[in-house]
Amino acid sequence: MREHGWRFVLVLLRRAVTYEIGMWRSLYRWLARRPLTVAPGAETFSYLSVVKPILGVFIGLSAIEIPIFDLIISRTVPWPWVRQLALGLGIWGLLWMIGLFASLRVHPHVLDRDGLRIRNGISLDVTVPWTAVATVAKSYRSLPSSRGVQFEQGEAGPILNLSTGSQTSVDVVLREPLSLALPKGPSEPVTEVRIYADDPDALVASARRHLGVGVPGAER
Repeated sequence: MREHGWRFVLVLLRRAVTYEIGMWRSLYRWLARRPLTVAPGAETFSYLSVVKPILGVFIGLSAIEIPIFDLIISRTVPWPWVRQLALGLGIWGLLWMIGLFASLRVHPHVLDRDGLRIRNGISLDVTVPWTAVATVAKSYRSLPSSRGVQFEQGEAGPILNLSTGSQTSVDVVLREPLSLALPKGPSEPVTEVRIYADDPDALVASARRHLGVGVPGAER
């Protein structure tokens, strides 16, 4: 039992370290303007707009909080190391929030000849092959939870919601139930995947071209 507990802790620690490294790498790529390379002919689609205002507020508040908190500590706490520690943590927190924004910016959804690669920063990377896709259509939905990965039961079977800011805007209906590789392991077989994209019309049109379906409009 104790060995199982230690393994669980090590798994969590490994995930945390991997996430932290990915965050700083994303920040570097964003600041250096070095986006991830994609295959020739691939198209990228952002999903940041729905959470951009919220992240902007948090980043702004964090930037304002640092000098205010530093001033309070400098006048109330006699130990310099406390002030230095608090200042370091504040700067780290600010950079972490900017890194989160950067991770969403430099890891967009990707459509190429193999399939639809669904991203959410460095926390999600799922590919749905075109051979598994029946139809793709635009449909805005708001979800009751803010979790990025959510399941619900549809008429045809389980639906996987890979949301951003509790929203989805594109429905990807599958030909048959398919298990997808999620961060915590393979999902149950699902019949539909719903994702969010800033420009669902353009994503749907591109997906239908890959599927060989005419696109008189971006609606189903």
